[in-house]
Amino acid sequence: MDPQALLEQYGPEAIDVGIRAAGALAIVLVGYWMAKLFSGFTRSGLEKRNFDPTLNAFISKLVFFIIFAVALIPALAHAGIQTASVIAALGAAGLAVGLALQGSLANFAAGVLLIAFRPCRVGDWVDAGGCSGTVEDISLFSTILVTGDNKRIVIPNSQVMSGAITNYSVKPRRRVDLLVGISYDADIKLAKETLERLVNADERILKDPAPRIAVAALGASSVDLICRPWVKTEDYWPTYWDLTEKIKLAFDEAGIGIPYPQMDVHFHKED
Repeated sequence: MDPQALLEQYGPEAIDVGIRAAGALAIVLVGYWMAKLFSGFTRSGLEKRNFDPTLNAFISKLVFFIIFAVALIPALAHAGIQTASVIAALGAAGLAVGLALQGSLANFAAGVLLIAFRPCRVGDWVDAGGCSGTVEDISLFSTILVTGDNKRIVIPNSQVMSGAITNYSVKPRRRVDLLVGISYDADIKLAKETLERLVNADERILKDPAPRIAVAALGASSVDLICRPWVKTEDYWPTYWDLTEKIKLAFDEAGIGIPYPQMDVHFHKED
């Protein structure tokens, strides 16, 4: 066929396709540029607010993909591609993926909440998800705890967020709660004076708030005294263990009896 005839027959259509393709490419490039621009603005803005780096990176990438995806739709339409069927196919695929990964998506959503609201941070000692330990890492899908005996526990974030989270490290001070039982024939005043002497002699115990020493209850076999001093959070367990030992030694030295469960058995002789 004559080239001149081919040009006359298909030339206008080819030019139109080229113009459409060039326009679509321009829209894609502009969309990519805007996506990068707004993603950078988002990242820098969150960094200025001291946002978590993991969540910051995720949100920045999410902003990029959303803007770029929005730019792709008019680009495809400008190129003459029917976008309705593409959008429908993407929607169906997204629904199928969502149903297949609903457990992972629940962990992801819980991870976002953990990072955003920060009920606990790396280094805190917590009770969470039915486990206790020091927080080693908080990711978008799981939280890692290290127990006191150096075990590593990986907990799904959905399990962490589904229950109460007790954070023992978030406050700078903690109260040591000791319950000491003495026998009914022991001198209560002497016992309280002994506890006060031990508390005042320990430099780790804070003066404000003041320690509380009082009779808590008259039990079945003992008079129960409470000893509640305040310490710095990092001194809680050393003070608890030391004070417990010192109370026992001091009571023994002062002759203050600490009762323990016992049973009296009586035998009766029958004629």
